[in-house]
Amino acid sequence: MAPILSKTVLMTALLALPLAAAAPAMAQEAKPREAVISVTGDGESSVAPDMAIVTLSVVKQAKTAREALDENNKAMKDVLDALKSGGIAERDLQTSGFSIQPQYNYPQPVDGQQQQPQLIGYQTINAVTVRLRDLAKLGQVIDQSVTLGINQGGDIQFTNDKPEAAIEEARKDAVAEAVKKAKTLSEAAGVKLGRIIEINENEPRPLPQPAYRATMMKEADAAVPVQAGETTYNVSVTVTFAIEP
Repeated sequence: MAPILSKTVLMTALLALPLAAAAPAMAQEAKPREAVISVTGDGESSVAPDMAIVTLSVVKQAKTAREALDENNKAMKDVLDALKSGGIAERDLQTSGFSIQPQYNYPQPVDGQQQQPQLIGYQTINAVTVRLRDLAKLGQVIDQSVTLGINQGGDIQFTNDKPEAAIEEARKDAVAEAVKKAKTLSEAAGVKLGRIIEINENEPRPLPQPAYRATMMKEADAAVPVQAGETTYNVSVTVTFAIEP
């Protein structure tokens, strides 16, 4: 039994050698974490919009779903034909919603008992989103659409067809602000600012703009007055700097 025991001890010792030898190497690889400064910079750029996105809807009610749909189809066809005749391209017209819903009357309870709802008709809603590239025509388009049957909607979102230049300006301002913040922090902490390690940019988005809601009426005496204002684009970046020893 003695020789067998000796071989076992020898094997254990040999297996332990690589682990013991690796320990100093692992200790050498563990480096102290690099000191850094991370800051966030925001940039804005405003530009006059050159495009408006308008949502217009036709709402019709009738005793039957067929009647409500027929009335809605006629009104929406007139609106679409007029928009196309006014120079709006097919690609700038998109159906954005459609529904047929039953309409009920809910009688008052009798002797504390809830009465069954009574079907009184149907309502159809057909919505179209219009991308208008000539803002000078916006008021006229709304006015004409209402005259032809649009009786719901009118939300307007002003935007830009090609906002890249404005976003570039906002991006430069965001980076400049981040660098300025980092310099201020490093000076206040009494350390020296080093190289840039990482830059992360959030997705640029236009800041929320107040939407204009046109009042839908049976008739309109003049084109709806609309002010486009400016669209502001915001870019946020996070920059990480090394701190030099």
